[in-house]
Amino acid sequence: MGILGDSLDKAEANTFTRPLPKSAQAQMRFLVKHERGSTKAVAERLGTSQRTVERYLTGQFKRPRRDLAARLATEVAKNWQPKVRERAKKQAASTTGIVIETRARFGFTAAPGSTDDSRLRLITQHLPPAYASRLFDAQAAGATEQQLQRIAAEGLQEEYFKDRGRRAPGLQVELNDIDYIELDYR
Repeated sequence: MGILGDSLDKAEANTFTRPLPKSAQAQMRFLVKHERGSTKAVAERLGTSQRTVERYLTGQFKRPRRDLAARLATEVAKNWQPKVRERAKKQAASTTGIVIETRARFGFTAAPGSTDDSRLRLITQHLPPAYASRLFDAQAAGATEQQLQRIAAEGLQEEYFKDRGRRAPGLQVELNDIDYIELDYR
């Protein structure tokens, strides 16, 4: 995915109430349980052989190669505590919203006489539940990184730059270069 999509995933992972399994054996056990006991399905997900998965389950193998360890951690994180994730997403999308912190270059289209030069800004802003809901829905629908950035830029435009309609009528904000971006469920 892109930087904003990864940040949404990271914010979702921060809602976990228990830590992820640490050892390769515990991670394999979790994945096999999630796949209803199918070591073959786990092997396909990880891009390894079924026998390798079985060896990790029995404890014959203890330390996976770096690439396998990374895929293993990613797959476990994808499926860890789905009800906790959904509850946190639902709450953010309906009542609390999200907090976005970014250092990015913002371009402007505004009234004549004002500058439209893009500037690097550090912004930390709470976005209401409507924008959180739009971001979650777009991500679930497989939106591109540019589409997610447009939603975030629109939220920052209305909440930060326009101060919820109290100033800068007609201002259009564009999110150009993102140095970093972090999201957090409120």
